Amino acid sequence: MMGSGGMIVMDEDNCMVDFARFFIAFLEDESCGKCTPCREGLTQMRQILEDIGAGKGKMEQLKLLREMADVMKDACLCQLGVSAVNPVLTTLDYFSDEYEAHIREGRCPAGVCKSLTTYYIDPEKCNGCTLCVKQCPANAIQGEKKKAHVIILEKCSRCGICYDACKFDAVLHR
Repeated sequence: MMGSGGMIVMDEDNCMVDFARFFIAFLEDESCGKCTPCREGLTQMRQILEDIGAGKGKMEQLKLLREMADVMKDACLCQLGVSAVNPVLTTLDYFSDEYEAHIREGRCPAGVCKSLTTYYIDPEKCNGCTLCVKQCPANAIQGEKKKAHVIILEKCSRCGICYDACKFDAVLHR
């Protein structure tokens, strides 16, 4: 359960860690701040989810998220605090593999978390059209016209513009 009275449809291009972080940040802003479990719990949960999305997460934090959710469910004074933990619990229950990929493998399966996404060009698909070169704000793509291009990882800002610009699906991410 993600919220009340609505349905959210997502696919493999949506990161569940980022999704949970987004909802927790939204609810953190909506919280009145009167009860400590909600006020402090949402802030701590958001910080943990940001750490995980940035590649700084630890497996112990997943247990901590569940413990904090249990406390909030029991101790919050209103339904906002009680139900605020649902996005975190739901994503942990059904998409634990995504959390583990972020923490253990240092990658975002959906390619949403910039810190964990690496872009590269498949030389077999790249025809050297230079569209990605023209769009790259970091000047991180090199190559001659009509020849396969290469992304210089040290320069890449991980913005994903090259991925969006490529009409030949030659720019990939992992």
